[in-house]
Amino acid sequence: MAGEELQNSSSLSDRELQIVELVSAGLTNQEIAEKLEISKRTVDNHISNILTKTATGNRVALVRWALQWGKVCINDVNCCTLPIPSEAVIRHDENG
Repeated sequence: MAGEELQNSSSLSDRELQIVELVSAGLTNQEIAEKLEISKRTVDNHISNILTKTATGNRVALVRWALQWGKVCINDVNCCTLPIPSEAVIRHDENG
């Protein structure tokens, strides 16, 4: 099953990945349609295809899948690690 999920993760088109990102941001299908300047029906079709390809049954499961496979970054979750700011190091050194 893990291999099947990996295959599915690479089979999403750029547009589908864009829609996954917008779903993960909390947008409704109507809001996605307006943002991408496409019809709501087109978004509905994309969402249906995405749910099938990712073997997720709903939007919540889709967001979990996207986080698990590193397809989205939400509030610093699943984002690349940035260097520790020097002031954090200073504070740590000052506290012993």
